Amino acid sequence: MAKKKGTPEKPKDTLDQNREIIQRLLASKSALKQDVADDSEKVFDSLKQIIKNELDALRPLIKDERVRLSFEDRGKFEIIVFIGSDMLVFHLHTNVFKLPDSNPLWGTKYFSSNENNGYFAVIHVYNFLAESYLRNRFDDRGNLIARVLLNHEHHFMVEGKGQLGVLFRDPENAVLNDNYMKLMVQLSFAFALQFDLYIPPYEYLEEITIAQVLEISDSLKLQTGKRLGFKRQLEDIDNLQG
Repeated sequence: MAKKKGTPEKPKDTLDQNREIIQRLLASKSALKQDVADDSEKVFDSLKQIIKNELDALRPLIKDERVRLSFEDRGKFEIIVFIGSDMLVFHLHTNVFKLPDSNPLWGTKYFSSNENNGYFAVIHVYNFLAESYLRNRFDDRGNLIARVLLNHEHHFMVEGKGQLGVLFRDPENAVLNDNYMKLMVQLSFAFALQFDLYIPPYEYLEEITIAQVLEISDSLKLQTGKRLGFKRQLEDIDNLQG
């Protein structure tokens, strides 16, 4: 039986409407996040090779065999680099994050024109003392010296210390490539090496426990860490939205 002209259609069942909303979210946002995650794993593989190449290029220049220049490949999401007395940990986070709504980048044309551009994979770069890792001094502290944010179009930016926090601040125009990654690796190496371990205040070591005395002869486990001349807590992704 034909519908009478002007007769309103029966509203869809609420459950059907909800299912359509979920379908759209899965087809758009979830697929986007998966694309960013998959692409970032490929980029991280390239970064690993670049790190290895940089170490290979440095070895012939360093005649002192005591100077560490090596790495540990710890799977899809992490590589550990030993360079001199320092250790750098490059870590790809397994989640994708959205810039918070309050971030001023949303006011730029690149991000305001396409919300998808504001979803990023994140690579952290941490700096520790090599001895902290090699001697299992688990209480020793390290520092986050950089984090690299990479979106679905390979546009990127870097938040960090020194030149790492200055040179890569234009995600609208910066597209990640091998040369950018080489520069970031070199700057990470240089930044870690430029800052030394300072002698802690005398009062810091004035009192120790019997347990610490017993540990000293085994592994020198008095807590230490890289001090960069300022107080800096390890940053995480708390100010990005998962």
